[in-house]
Amino acid sequence: MEPNVKEQQIEINGLTIAYLVSDHPEVEQSAPPLVLLHGNGESAFDWMWVLPKLACRYRVYALDSPGTGQSSKPDRAYSLDFLTRVVLDFLEALNLERAILVGNSLGGLIALRIALNDPEKVAALILVDSAGLGEAINPLLSQMTLPVYGEAAIAWSKPILNAKLRVWARTALLFANPLTAPQDWITVQEKLTQTPGFLEATLSSLRAIANPFRQNCILLDDLPQLQMPTQIIWGEKDLILPKYQAEDAVRRRQKGQLSIIPNAGHVPHIEQPDLFVEAINRFLNQLSYTISL
Repeated sequence: MEPNVKEQQIEINGLTIAYLVSDHPEVEQSAPPLVLLHGNGESAFDWMWVLPKLACRYRVYALDSPGTGQSSKPDRAYSLDFLTRVVLDFLEALNLERAILVGNSLGGLIALRIALNDPEKVAALILVDSAGLGEAINPLLSQMTLPVYGEAAIAWSKPILNAKLRVWARTALLFANPLTAPQDWITVQEKLTQTPGFLEATLSSLRAIANPFRQNCILLDDLPQLQMPTQIIWGEKDLILPKYQAEDAVRRRQKGQLSIIPNAGHVPHIEQPDLFVEAINRFLNQLSYTISL
């Protein structure tokens, strides 16, 4: 039986938070669910290439962070504290007392912050091309945080033709082979670019994690504190965050596992979904006695 993936919404502190949730009668409901956190400038739709396969074995939730997708896009600073608080409130609102957090890029940094500060809520941690594991970041992205420059880029991107050009430039950064980027993903990105408040939220959250020269929040030295099993998944050809950050991070973890996805960039769950799901299943199968899967 194929899993059913439903679109849902919930009100959290005055914000509408949209999310995808899987429903499969053969999945053990008492096991910790997978909660998927997307990257900056992305949405829950990013996980659609892996969510149905993951949902055959696990309960899965994928939320649109504030500022993207169908969630609210308030005119405010999208700080790490704000974005992390929303995820914590989401877990509480849905009574997800203990979850397996899977975070890509900015979503990885948020997942890592929760694992460090609220470890009782995290059964296992899976970081996918995660921010926060080193200083380096592609300058083509970090330069967007410059005062005035970022705002000018937002104004330039809003006309339809320029929105398409922005998405193609972004595709070249995110994918190892941009020509293989799914058309559905490109279409959603173009729609997001023209959604009021999306570009402003994307720029604000980018400035929360980086400046023109480096990443702002680096948690490498905190990794030995993690108590839960941790997997780091990385696209071999990531152009935004270099692969050595993953290798450095896993060396600091006693219960860490590194999975490098070949022929993939910053979003291996889109570019190599089968290999991505295999890596997660392999990791969680080894931990079944620990997290009751």
